[in-house]
Amino acid sequence: MKIHHLNCGSVRTIDATYDGPAPAPAVNHCLLVETDRDGLVLVETGLGLGDVRDPEGTLGADWVEMAAPVLDEEETAVRQVARLGLDPSDVRHILVTHLDVDHCGGLPDFPGARVHVLADELAAARAETPSRRYRPAHWAHEPHWVTYDTDGPARPETAEDWFGFAALRPRGLPPEFRLVPLGGHTAGHTGVAVHRGDRWLLHCGDAYYYHREMGPTKEPHPLLDVVQTDSEVHRDLRLGTQARLRELVREHADEIEVFSAHDPWEFARLARPRALGIGPWAAPDAG
Repeated sequence: MKIHHLNCGSVRTIDATYDGPAPAPAVNHCLLVETDRDGLVLVETGLGLGDVRDPEGTLGADWVEMAAPVLDEEETAVRQVARLGLDPSDVRHILVTHLDVDHCGGLPDFPGARVHVLADELAAARAETPSRRYRPAHWAHEPHWVTYDTDGPARPETAEDWFGFAALRPRGLPPEFRLVPLGGHTAGHTGVAVHRGDRWLLHCGDAYYYHREMGPTKEPHPLLDVVQTDSEVHRDLRLGTQARLRELVREHADEIEVFSAHDPWEFARLARPRALGIGPWAAPDAG
């Protein structure tokens, strides 16, 4: 497999909390995975063409004012897939950590894809739309949803231990993929793990927002912490998830690389920009 790190939607520029990293726009960190037999797989979609062309209509005026998105069509996943010389219609599967406005805006750009999501998340999105969090324009095309019930009777048959987390194998995908529920941010928030050959990548979505939250100082970002606190649905569960992720980093750093959805410095470190003709915010990860 080959894994590409994509920024599918720059938003408001933020400062680091220590000397060294320059200010940078927060990102929407997505993965594009080229599989041997199952076509292309997207982990998250970021913002889509509809968001760029009609931001207030699809994203909502309040969210646009808060996030200050760049709204560059060239940052959308569908444009980046094509720029890599790949066919967007070959995107057969999309795995989303949750259905917040900035994580699934690109769904309409891949209408033939199967969209994998936790059942609780889809139920919450359908119940609450339209809201600042969930925008029905992102699934008005009626995606082929593939849902996973983490509390139902099927869980003992499908869940497996993944470094101490109860993980699910996405249906129709090879064993290199896992859904790793990481509760607290939304009703059905999940991480997505991808094995790249030598180690696992764990996309933590919005389980945390800033890389220093995973370090020994447990330091949140002053601006991003306002966002994550305001958007949490269960504070104790969210903080417990972060504690478990810190433990994962301490005990398995040689086996797992964790990263969040919006931290630009994590993204820059993982993307390792190369001469791909797609700008400084996307690059392949050998695997």
